[in-house]
Amino acid sequence: MMKKAVLLIVTLVLMIAVPVVSGSSLQSVNDAMNEQNGTDVTVGGYIVGVPVSTSTVQQSNFTSDYALALADAPGETQMSEMIFIKLDAAYRSEFGLMSDPSNLGDYIVVDGTRDDYFAHEGVENVTSISRDATEDPGTGTGYYADAEGQSGVALKQALHNIIDDHNEISYANAWDALRNTDEDPNNPNNVLLLYTGKSISKYDNGGLVDEWNREHVWPQSKGDFGTVMGTGTDLHALRPTDVTVNSSRQNLDYDNGGRVHPEAPNTFYDGDSWEPRDEVKGDIARMVFYMAVRYEGDAGEVDLEVLDQVEVDGPYLGKLSTLKEWHDQDPVDAFERNRNEVIFDEYQGNRNPFIDHPEYVEAIW
Repeated sequence: MMKKAVLLIVTLVLMIAVPVVSGSSLQSVNDAMNEQNGTDVTVGGYIVGVPVSTSTVQQSNFTSDYALALADAPGETQMSEMIFIKLDAAYRSEFGLMSDPSNLGDYIVVDGTRDDYFAHEGVENVTSISRDATEDPGTGTGYYADAEGQSGVALKQALHNIIDDHNEISYANAWDALRNTDEDPNNPNNVLLLYTGKSISKYDNGGLVDEWNREHVWPQSKGDFGTVMGTGTDLHALRPTDVTVNSSRQNLDYDNGGRVHPEAPNTFYDGDSWEPRDEVKGDIARMVFYMAVRYEGDAGEVDLEVLDQVEVDGPYLGKLSTLKEWHDQDPVDAFERNRNEVIFDEYQGNRNPFIDHPEYVEAIW
C-alpha cells in the first residue's frame, strides 16, 4: 500500500513538472509573435522579405538566404507585423529569396521554436517548412496557383482567367454593398469617403451637396460602359465619394499636379489629371490595375488598358508610370485588405490580385 502511494505521488510530481507544449495547431503570424520564447509553434504566413539586421527587411534585391520574414498579409511592409524565420542550410536553396526571388508572396507553414532573431520576434530550430495551399487564408485553396511562375502578358492573362466571371450585382444594390465594403472601422454607422477621407452616415447617400455617391474609379466614359452590370458595378473599383468632389473629378486621368480642391485639401487637379490624397494613392492605382486585368474584351465586355499618358480617348486610362509610383509609395493597408475580403466573401467571389500580391504590378507592367 505504501509503495502505491509513493508511486502515485511521484507520478503527480512528474505530471506537474512536464511543461505543456503549445503550438500543435496552426497559428497566424500575429498569434505566434505573442508566444513566449521556447514555445514550439506551427506558424503560417506569407513570405514578405529577408531580415538582414535589427532594423532592415529586404523586400527586393535580396542578398541573403539565411532567414525569411513572414506576415499575415502578402503585401505587408511594417516590420512590427512580421515574424523572422531562421533558415538552416537544409531549407535555404528551396525557400531562400536570394536563391529564388519568386518565393516572395508564397504562403508557407513553419514548425519550429519561438526565439528572437535579430532581437525581433522569430522562430529558430525549424523542423519543417511546407507550402500548404489549403491553409492560405482568404484566397481559397490555390487561388493564384495558375499565376505562379508567370510574368508579363502571360501573368496578366492568367490573373484575368482567375478573377473573370465574377458574381455581378445591380447598380442599385451597390448602395448597400458600399455601406458594407467601405464601413468606417471606427464608426459602424458611417462610410469613409475616398477622396476627402471624411466619415459620414451610411445613409447620407444620393446626389445632393454633402451627400455621397458611387464613384467609378475607372470613369464610365473611358470605355463607355455606363452602369451595366459587371464593368459598371464592379465593387473592386466603385467607392463612396463626396458628390461635389466626384463632380470635379469627372473623367480625368490620374497624374501629379494641379490646384488644390477646395473641399479636399490634399487633392489636386487641373484640366487633364487628378491627384488624390496620399493615403489612397496606392488604393486607386491597384483598383485601376485590377480593371485593366479583369476586363480584356472577352464575353462581350470592354477591353480596358492603362497607358502612360493622359487625355486619351477610348477605353484607356493613365498615367501608368504615375500609378506605379503611387502603388509603391502607398502600400496595401488593413482597410484595403478587409475590403478585398468582404467583396470576395459576400458579393463577387473574386479578388483584387494587386492587394494580395503587390509584386504582380511590376511583373506585368
